[in-house]
Amino acid sequence: MDRRTFLSLAAVSPLLAKEQFVLKDNIFIPKDALYTPKKIETIQNDIFIKDDERAIFASARARIRRVKRFVGYGNFNIIAFDSVLYYARNYSSIGKFPKKELELLDKLFYEDPTKYGFYGKKISSSITTRISKKHIKKVPRTGHYLFKGKALEDYKRLKQDIGKNLILTSGVRSVVKQMSLYMDKIYSLNGNITKASYSLAPPAYTYHSIKDFDVGKKGFGYDNFTERFARTSEFRELKKLSYISMRYKKNNKDGVRYEPWHVKVI
Repeated sequence: MDRRTFLSLAAVSPLLAKEQFVLKDNIFIPKDALYTPKKIETIQNDIFIKDDERAIFASARARIRRVKRFVGYGNFNIIAFDSVLYYARNYSSIGKFPKKELELLDKLFYEDPTKYGFYGKKISSSITTRISKKHIKKVPRTGHYLFKGKALEDYKRLKQDIGKNLILTSGVRSVVKQMSLYMDKIYSLNGNITKASYSLAPPAYTYHSIKDFDVGKKGFGYDNFTERFARTSEFRELKKLSYISMRYKKNNKDGVRYEPWHVKVI
């Protein structure tokens, strides 16, 4: 159900609104959205995937997912766009990207996300940006990579300082990996790009492509990517440490939701 449908139903279904949204200034706001006066205006004018692009979006997303299944979860975390195109051209089980799909992927990468309410710093200048394997190291039993140097050292210190229940939930992400996550989020929100940008940086803007990583509590599952993580003892210990910080704090200027699990490498 999209936001427009919800707002019409919310007027006659207070219970639904209470469970999924909060009411501020007579406007229903998603519980996971950052609330500022500017955001209210954005929420009232959400931008969706255009109707004539929905089929193209769906087919491009499906093709990228086929690449992920082909190369495997760990390899997909660091795969370059040129490699995706190579596999697509040469393996019929994936299929070559049509021109319209490539144009849409370019648009999602290069467009200015401030129109969606995202104001973060651009990290990757090109959709073909590569992550060199010599600069990263795979973390055993996680499927994730970390950048050598400060990021890897910080993670090792966190494990020592906080304990074995702290786990790595997401490390290095290539442009393609972030594009895939971004498209999955848009898809799950019925094409709502504005709302997707509240909870996930657009593919050119993720710090996962240069240093940051996510942590969680072993056995906590999906809750590691919600505000519930902030109520864990692991998070309370994280806040005491001076050698790391939190990238997306409450009411941050980037326009991203509160992410207590996202470690900022400083």
